Amino acid sequence: MEATRRATGVEGTPAVSTGTEVALEVRGLSRRFGRIIAVQDLDLTVRTGDVYGFLGPNGAGKTTAIRCLLGLIRRDAGGVRIFGESELVRARHQVGAIVETPAFHTWLTGRDNLEQAAAMAHIPSSRQAAEIDRVLERVGLAERSRDKAGTYSMGMKQRLGIARAILSRPRLLVLDEPTNGLDPRGMREVRELIRSLALHDRITVFVSSHLLAEVQAICNRVGIIQKGRLRAEGTVKELLEEREDAAIVEVGGPDVDALRAALEGMDSIDLLGPGEHGRLRVRHGEFPIARLNKELHDVGVAVDALVPATRNLEDVFMEVTT
Repeated sequence: MEATRRATGVEGTPAVSTGTEVALEVRGLSRRFGRIIAVQDLDLTVRTGDVYGFLGPNGAGKTTAIRCLLGLIRRDAGGVRIFGESELVRARHQVGAIVETPAFHTWLTGRDNLEQAAAMAHIPSSRQAAEIDRVLERVGLAERSRDKAGTYSMGMKQRLGIARAILSRPRLLVLDEPTNGLDPRGMREVRELIRSLALHDRITVFVSSHLLAEVQAICNRVGIIQKGRLRAEGTVKELLEEREDAAIVEVGGPDVDALRAALEGMDSIDLLGPGEHGRLRVRHGEFPIARLNKELHDVGVAVDALVPATRNLEDVFMEVTT
């Protein structure tokens, strides 16, 4: 795959209408810690209306890049513009963010925590109660707002963090691993909330994650970084279609271990990992499926399924980060 892919339009899974205005522009961003290069020459473009997935394995530089673009740590090189404004202090009122796990005063109620946040955000006292009611309702915590934050589940704390981030009605919401540590129910709640904020509140969302299925479900555009460098960028549809000639099938058999060993020993075959129903995902390229089946049969490995598979974001991710 080409080192970097840039998109000019948006065609993705969510029904998000992307504008022509650039919400977030990052050019040549670099940051190092001693001899360790955390982010190197990073370029990103997020347009209004995007739900932009910022992907990379753990340690790829996602959180460092986010801290730099929010002005929380200094940049060694490069520039950042938020809605055309390069002075991040002036642009900050247009941005809401959660960086890593949101922290709260656990002995205070959810509402009390938001009252403190509203005061720090310089929301006029005459509007604070109404704004707090709005965001609590928006994230589904109105009925638990009088409970102490220490009694909240991980998913509730994450939603309270999002409520705090949207208190000042930002145009851009930056979320760093928002579903990290959540159970499936909590992940679904946060995913649906992000989708709703984009669709109904018209908030542009920049979300980092290493959970590829989650990103594919909610994002229309994606950037993938590895070792601090951008490896691919584009709409989800573009990235999935970029290698139409790289055919992928799922192979199943009664002895999965023997099947895996046989596939790993074949030339021109890439074993991608597990597929559906215990099958193995294989990229065979120009290697004929009939020949694949014959060679497995010749080495004594039984095959009971050869199913064409559609590419997913995990396939793209493995291609550009391996």
